[in-house]
Amino acid sequence: MLLQRLGEYAERAAEDLPAEYHRAKVIDRVLRLSADGRTGELEDRRKPAKQRAEALVEYVPHVQRSGVKVPPYLLVDTAEFVLGVPNANGRNGLTDKERAEAERRHAAYRELALRWADSVPDDPAATALRTYLTAPDVARPALDGVGHKEMVAVRVGTCWLHALPSAQGLWADVVRERKGGKKERSGLCLVCGEHGALLATIPEPVKKGSVPTTGGSNEGQLVSINTAAQGRNGIQQLVNTPICHRCGGRAMAALNHLLASPTQSRRFKDYGTFTWWTREAGEDPDLTPTLNDQPDEATIARLIDSIDDQPTPRAADGVDPDAFHGLTIGLNNARIVVRDWIDVPVPEIKHTLGLWYRQHGVHEGWKRRIRHVPRWQMALSCGRWDGQRYVRDSAPIGLETELMFSALHGSRLPARVLPLLVQRIHADRNIDAPRAALIRLALNRTDHYRKPEMPAALDETDNHPVYLWGRIFAVLEQIQRLAVPGLNTSLRDKYLPTAAAAPDPTMTQLLKNANGHLKRLHREKRGAGIALETRLNEFLGRMPRGALPQHLNLIEQGDFLMGYYHQRQADFEAAAEAKTSANDQSQAPVPAQPSA
Repeated sequence: MLLQRLGEYAERAAEDLPAEYHRAKVIDRVLRLSADGRTGELEDRRKPAKQRAEALVEYVPHVQRSGVKVPPYLLVDTAEFVLGVPNANGRNGLTDKERAEAERRHAAYRELALRWADSVPDDPAATALRTYLTAPDVARPALDGVGHKEMVAVRVGTCWLHALPSAQGLWADVVRERKGGKKERSGLCLVCGEHGALLATIPEPVKKGSVPTTGGSNEGQLVSINTAAQGRNGIQQLVNTPICHRCGGRAMAALNHLLASPTQSRRFKDYGTFTWWTREAGEDPDLTPTLNDQPDEATIARLIDSIDDQPTPRAADGVDPDAFHGLTIGLNNARIVVRDWIDVPVPEIKHTLGLWYRQHGVHEGWKRRIRHVPRWQMALSCGRWDGQRYVRDSAPIGLETELMFSALHGSRLPARVLPLLVQRIHADRNIDAPRAALIRLALNRTDHYRKPEMPAALDETDNHPVYLWGRIFAVLEQIQRLAVPGLNTSLRDKYLPTAAAAPDPTMTQLLKNANGHLKRLHREKRGAGIALETRLNEFLGRMPRGALPQHLNLIEQGDFLMGYYHQRQADFEAAAEAKTSANDQSQAPVPAQPSA
């Protein structure tokens, strides 16, 4: 199914894909041949790392190659193949073995290049190359300072030889010869269902750097059976996985093209890459920013509205207008690991993403808005808080990928999220919008949660004792802050972990302490003291006697933290409104004094 969808994308995006078995590479040097092939000059196109964007990049022949006798690419290869520059990086200097290997590689390159030149005898560029490679008296460039790994392309006048259709066609034939195995096979392709020549191995790996891992990055094969333990009946290579040359090449070209796209792939640090596409051409204005974790509020509003969309008669008949395909891959040594694959109609994925945003948005009191948090920020909030910001690289590895999985499938959050988050909050006493959003999402996606949905803002009607206890804790904190301003250690700093884990004994102690603070407020700030005491008594009156348990489980601790967060945001909003009202009154025009 995955290879079929990649093949369909390759057919649709044929104009954007490189030629068969070609890949973009940085060209370090250009071997410029005269029109008659009698002289060759070497042009240095290397750029420092800081100027990498200015480097010369060309789509050139490429296929995975390995083994002791490494074969050449057609026309564009390293200096060891194109110019015969030996590997001089050994500790003992240049050895006879290294010279012999450089000569072998250059001879193989020369043989392959002449095969192409002989296939197009009337092409002037091919004639020039043949002359340069075979004539004994041509002027060849000096090779001082040329590294054996530098990529060298050949040009005659203004013509890139590797870009000629005849060269691209011959290279495709060469790859089929190499990847068809020692014994040519043909049969029914598992992907397209048609008879054709079959591959022995997948010709092109996933490009190095496309899939980051904790152990660095390398190329990886999507389908690889190179040990007896992996193949059915101990048979290696693609004998029991028949894939034709066309499907294998197109699927890998499409996958590399998608992974290189800045708008259709997202890399997770140290933990793989997510890429997506739709069956129909064109980028969806809502899906592209959302999957890149950069949606604006208008996009989020449309996604949330799509939850209530009724299916059109066409959709009701089972005819979906478009399909969404998402692939999450990792890398294990040189093999690609498919972590997730999703193939659903576009309206369904929008519905699922809309649920994600509706279930995690949280109220921000000072800004008087509902804030939706990016997934990367949610994952980061599970890391360590240093008092100013989240410490870099302290977030759990792979968590953003797991959140992406949950967002795409509408499933529960990973089991480790809520315990980890509560543990972090207990340790650093910080509960901000990203953490509150993640707690709300975890509660809303928990089976058999006590109510249909934890709301984004304060729920005045919720009389659950744990939620009320969270609100009471926020009121007690405010009483202490107003009564004793400038404290180094607040109520939250000292009691938040025990209040969340063992509420009954903690509440008894904190209510006793609050009496002294309220007396002080009544003396110094009577209005605030009366208001806070009234609110505290109201909450205590709504809580049934003995309803608060001795200990709270993780879900209940999430309830407590949401009650605390909601009450604080409601207080912030009230303060913001009061401040706005005071500013409006101060700026109101002063009425003119009546004349005497």
